[in-house]
Amino acid sequence: MDILVADDDPGSRNVLATLLETMGHTVATVDDGTAALAALAKGRYPLLISDWLMPGLDGLSLCRAVRAQSGAPYTYIILITAMDGPANYLDGIDAGADDFIGKPVDPKYLIARLHVAERILSLHERLRNQATHDHLTGLLNRGAILEALDQEMQRAAREGHHLGVLMVDLDHFKPVNDAHGHPVGDTVLRETARRMQSSLRPYDRIGRYGGEEFLVVVPGEPPAVITEIAERIRLAVAADAVTTAVGDIAVTVSIGVATSNGSACEAGHLVGVADDALYRAKAAGRNRVEPCAPLQPDET
Repeated sequence: MDILVADDDPGSRNVLATLLETMGHTVATVDDGTAALAALAKGRYPLLISDWLMPGLDGLSLCRAVRAQSGAPYTYIILITAMDGPANYLDGIDAGADDFIGKPVDPKYLIARLHVAERILSLHERLRNQATHDHLTGLLNRGAILEALDQEMQRAAREGHHLGVLMVDLDHFKPVNDAHGHPVGDTVLRETARRMQSSLRPYDRIGRYGGEEFLVVVPGEPPAVITEIAERIRLAVAADAVTTAVGDIAVTVSIGVATSNGSACEAGHLVGVADDALYRAKAAGRNRVEPCAPLQPDET
């Protein structure tokens, strides 16, 4: 695991870090709670091990600050303390700690507590994945892709970057379900989703918007590049027929493109513009990309 250790005592901090590293973990260290909170904001540390007593932001306050953050992946928190007794234990649990280790740290006990942390974090990750991903295609579900779009729109407005939204729809998909049944249709959807995702960059986002419709969020590129990415998706989907239980089925998609110049606008409006462009692509014969002019401030 990637573990963050917060302790104001250099000796204790280094001993614990060395012990964790010998167990195969990757460790970052900070000397107080404020620095720990800043490190958590910048990087992904599933596990935080913090001393209880620290100047400034102590262990309990750090726990409360971490738990007050919304939308972030779960951080498992272990407090290290020489204090004992049920009152201290209850204070720690109430602040948001998951577990405790006494001082001095016993390596065997630490290993046992880390095994518990790994099991809990694995469960959290599975539950988070189920809540944010479409069970059929493995892509983000509607709620998660719209949340990703909202986050990217805020970033684009803050940094003045372009943002693209692609509305993608499979052409003539209903006849596939009607003629061959939903299992064959599911095969087509899964393979189409795989081809689309493989055409994107690591920081692009794609989700199943509903039925055979998908939403793609493309940040940080001018309109011409966003349209090129849409064309790349179209070509990847149409390159080969999809092999199914009833034989090969040709698949194409129509794509509507909407772009923002970085000015603040509503996510729903940008999706609506992409949807209108998708309608035009369908009306023009399908298996095509229909771009639109970038949204200007007075259109938002």
